[in-house]
Amino acid sequence: YEKLAHEVTATEAILEESFFRTPGGPKCLLGYEGDVPVGFCIYFHNFSSFIGKQGIYLEDLFVRPQFRGKSYGKHLLLELVKIAKENGLGRVEWSVLDWNKPAIEFYKALGAQDMNEWTVYRLNRSTIEKLV
Repeated sequence: YEKLAHEVTATEAILEESFFRTPGGPKCLLGYEGDVPVGFCIYFHNFSSFIGKQGIYLEDLFVRPQFRGKSYGKHLLLELVKIAKENGLGRVEWSVLDWNKPAIEFYKALGAQDMNEWTVYRLNRSTIEKLV
């Protein structure tokens, strides 16, 4: 959906290691229609020095195209919010591509605030290798 398939290097083995063998690793919520998987939400815990609490970073929220418009994305996100609330976490945060208008409108309709004054930076694997 993000038109970034050329950047995907994850394999089943890498995902298995990250989700099931890494202490404190990412977690995943799955959405189903009956027995059919329709979407997922991948998240992990982060920390805010501003509020002195852990939060949740939503890495991916995805609903298969044929199941969009049926509130599966909303239900997955609300389940994540429920987890944050039940655990006394301070925030739920995520990034969205600026051209992804349907997602932006979806998030705003839920009451999410854009953080336009913040810019995301990244060091990718090849840059990390060059730096150290």
